[in-house]
Amino acid sequence: MGETVVGILGFLTIVAIVVTLFKSKTLPSIAFIVFPSILAVILMIGGYYNIEQVGKLIKGGFGSTGATAALFVFSVLYFGIMTDAGMFDVIINKLMGLVGDSVIGVTLMTAVIALIGHLDGGGASTFCIVIPAMLPIYKKMHMRPTTLLRIAVLAMGVLNLMPWAGPTMRAASVLNMEAGNLWTTLIPIQIFGIILCLAHAVLAGFQEQARGAGLHGKLAQTEGAVEVAEAAADTKTNDLARPKLFVFNIILTIAVIGLLIWDQFPSYVPFMLGVAAGILVNYPDVKLQKKVINLHAGPALMMCSTLMGAAILMGILVYGFNVDGSAVIAKPGTEMAIVSVVTCMADLIKMILPAALGSHLPLVIGILSVPLALCFDTDSYFYGMLPIMIAIGAGFGVEALPIAVAMVVCRNCATFISPMVPATLLGIGLADVDIKDHIKASFLYVWAFSIICMIFAIILGIIPL
Repeated sequence: MGETVVGILGFLTIVAIVVTLFKSKTLPSIAFIVFPSILAVILMIGGYYNIEQVGKLIKGGFGSTGATAALFVFSVLYFGIMTDAGMFDVIINKLMGLVGDSVIGVTLMTAVIALIGHLDGGGASTFCIVIPAMLPIYKKMHMRPTTLLRIAVLAMGVLNLMPWAGPTMRAASVLNMEAGNLWTTLIPIQIFGIILCLAHAVLAGFQEQARGAGLHGKLAQTEGAVEVAEAAADTKTNDLARPKLFVFNIILTIAVIGLLIWDQFPSYVPFMLGVAAGILVNYPDVKLQKKVINLHAGPALMMCSTLMGAAILMGILVYGFNVDGSAVIAKPGTEMAIVSVVTCMADLIKMILPAALGSHLPLVIGILSVPLALCFDTDSYFYGMLPIMIAIGAGFGVEALPIAVAMVVCRNCATFISPMVPATLLGIGLADVDIKDHIKASFLYVWAFSIICMIFAIILGIIPL
């Protein structure tokens, strides 16, 4: 079987995965197992690989995703414990006391709460924090819920660059590096993005004021909005809240993030230590410990299964064999005995891609990331497209890291306007906004936001011009 045929089969596999996920025919983890397995069988029948080699490829794929899976499981558990203990509730209630009746204060606070709420990297949990807390206030102030969503998704997109967030973890897996190391490169862009999203929140406040929003604005007051807002402001009670341990939980969270920044351990170790300390201090009773872990086991298991399925996809598509017979990801200077499927796919694209365009691949993929985000879910984008882009870039002498940075930064901005992302559907449902209205109100802002962040990365020299 020739490399051209292998490349075509690789593209058919990616298309099958994307179409299946787009039509919601199955879970990502199942698609990542089934279609690459079918490809592996075809490649064995065609004589490109033998069964022993396929086993080595899959083992190699697991080697690149194992650490990422551990990071996600323990980060979900840690932030779940902090949420149950009420740490975020205390912070949000204190912040909301500062808002008063200022429209700009409301929009700015929306961004701050979204930034804080998205520390766990979970889109669904952040929407569940931000929208129920802020929507009654937006109604009281006669502000549009589409503005609430736009402010939230831009803030979430910036925080999604954290090493325990999905896109950064996925990109790190493809690069075969620690997520914390990739985050170190992204930190300046993330700081700039946070400032930019706060500036956007102020702009959104002025826009809402201009159309008559406010307690005493030109828009008619919504009947019953005051009562709804007051009800929403009441402190939630639950048997897991630990308000007396707020200071301890804040110090513990700062310590966990500090260990991540210090970068002396694998990224998952600080969260493992944080989970152990957090659950022992907040919930010393064994029965409560089991209850808390069970509450967050579902999301952790779902993402972990997706990562394990992605190991099959990564192994079959991305790994090839060097002259020693070891399954490896091809790097510049590596002599390969059997090139990977992704390399075959990249060779096909390089035949038609102009050299001038290929040499500026990070810029091209950065500009196209937001439109592409509407068509690809996070998994297929990073596990499917990123390896292909890296392989294409290698053919034009472009390093893998700038390509990954462009894809992570620019795509993150658009993560939560994509209908392919389940959390987006949850967010618009909570805000009672149609998906078309959400995209219409946010798309151009998100696209401009992503390009500005990319320009900043170019100025810093992170992405070559």
